[in-house]
Amino acid sequence: MKLSGDLKAFQERLGHRFGDPALLVRAVTHASMSSANRDDNQRLEFLGDRVLGLVMAEALLARDTGATEGQLAPRFNALVRKETCADVAREVDLGKVLKLGRSEMISGGRRKMALLGDGIEAVIAAVYLDGGFDAAKEMILRLWGARLTTVEDDARDAKTALQEWAQARKLSPPKYVQTDRSGPDHAPVFTIEARLENGERSRASAPSKRAAEQEAASMLLQQLENDR
Repeated sequence: MKLSGDLKAFQERLGHRFGDPALLVRAVTHASMSSANRDDNQRLEFLGDRVLGLVMAEALLARDTGATEGQLAPRFNALVRKETCADVAREVDLGKVLKLGRSEMISGGRRKMALLGDGIEAVIAAVYLDGGFDAAKEMILRLWGARLTTVEDDARDAKTALQEWAQARKLSPPKYVQTDRSGPDHAPVFTIEARLENGERSRASAPSKRAAEQEAASMLLQQLENDR
């Protein structure tokens, strides 16, 4: 199988030349484009998630030999969560080469966090199957780059941190309420309000509900910090 020009350029950005190009094609094929003669990337995504996790766990242990499990876990979660995977996917312009069905293309699938995050995991699996664990590890560490050394000691996501803040003060868990949705169907913008039982609240907008919730939680945490 010969790769298209776009996929050849993409593998150069990855830093791995495929001995079996079909693995790369499968890795960038979303379920919306699958058929009886074309496999999608869902099974690769499952495998890639595990390969990424092993590489990051190993790297974190090597980097800080004195860290406790309680310190390592939030760092690990920050490095492997979907938002981080999607950021890496954007840096290598994965969206440009994703093979999507018409409905996903119309709805802006090339920019969706979930599709990008799943896609980079599938690519990791493809490299693992094509070149082995060492090849996948080398690529992951290079693409994640400074994230590994700059990840915060307390790398909890904002929603988790806000929930723990509320629990420590014997408050009910935060609520997240969608207050608005704007923009066209292919590029929606969601506005979410994070609310605490004590009346504190903050609002944020983002292209996905999940991102808006995280941003609203982050803003509310900052607001609470400033009020101290």
